[in-house]
Amino acid sequence: MGENDNMMKTVEIVSLSSGIIGEPFVAHELRIGEDRLKSMGLKVKYSSHTLKGIDYIKEHPEDRASDLVEAFADPEVDIILCAIGGDDTYRLLPFLFQDDRLKKVICEKIFLGFSDTTMNHFMLHKLGLKTFYGQSFLADLCELDNDMLPYSKKYFEELLRTGTIREICPSNIWYEERTSFDESQIGVPRISHKNNGYKLLQGPSAFSGKILGGCIDSIYDIFNNDRYEDSISLCEKYGLFPSLDDWKGRILLLETSEEKPTPEMYEKMLHALKEYGLFDVISGVLVGKPIDETYSTEYCDLLVKVINKPELPILYNINIGHATPRCIIPFGVNAHVDAEQQVISFE
Repeated sequence: MGENDNMMKTVEIVSLSSGIIGEPFVAHELRIGEDRLKSMGLKVKYSSHTLKGIDYIKEHPEDRASDLVEAFADPEVDIILCAIGGDDTYRLLPFLFQDDRLKKVICEKIFLGFSDTTMNHFMLHKLGLKTFYGQSFLADLCELDNDMLPYSKKYFEELLRTGTIREICPSNIWYEERTSFDESQIGVPRISHKNNGYKLLQGPSAFSGKILGGCIDSIYDIFNNDRYEDSISLCEKYGLFPSLDDWKGRILLLETSEEKPTPEMYEKMLHALKEYGLFDVISGVLVGKPIDETYSTEYCDLLVKVINKPELPILYNINIGHATPRCIIPFGVNAHVDAEQQVISFE
């Protein structure tokens, strides 16, 4: 097969967390992103409720769930692309797992999203689907500069062309987050800085395993109900977080949100994972670059201190998560990490 034989033809955009892309104040971004997808040869669909706005989406998790079911059930759809993250994706659980509603339609498609979409990745992992972590419609396809950020675009186009990602390497640069996303910013480039590549904090420089994880802020909601009082109970009821047996030998991916958790908060989040027993069974940790490199030194120190297992490899400063640019990481396939060669390859 030639690599173009896998070329994706139809993308469906879903709002599984926040409904922001239905708001008038992002209409210019939506137009940019849609035009980019079409210029790549894709037919663009929106799920039935995707564009209904912040309030509607917030109040109707059942309709968000229906949109995901609709996207999997539609034979024309090759890629399910998340609009953006949010903070209450866990609320879809009963509407997807009661009566095996999602299981009945699940099939091989590309599912791509990050941030609070971490919860959807865990849901789909439960059903045996390999997913892709790292980019979203609003955050990446709708970039206000004259094109997508080149590093991000390279991986998105590889996914479109081949249906997978072969390897990732560090970006040469990183960008500051924009302080404004209004129409005045169209065509305005981001401020960029030299990026220093992957940083091995401890442990062997080469390690392997299937990657799973995501945004630590969202993962923490599985163990802590400060944000939503029913997040722990719902996630427990539906067994959202994988068992330690399932985690055995995997590589944990962690990245932090635009909320820039304080070092004190980051330490609490890491302790929750430690108390679960995660660091006793996994084969390594990959950590995404924090947005604007905020608290980078403190996070590095806390990872080593809290995990407290010098033999467990921790590779920091991956271009994944909320900092730009972003690569794409496949979940559920064997990954080989080589910190010396600055490459992570996938089978």
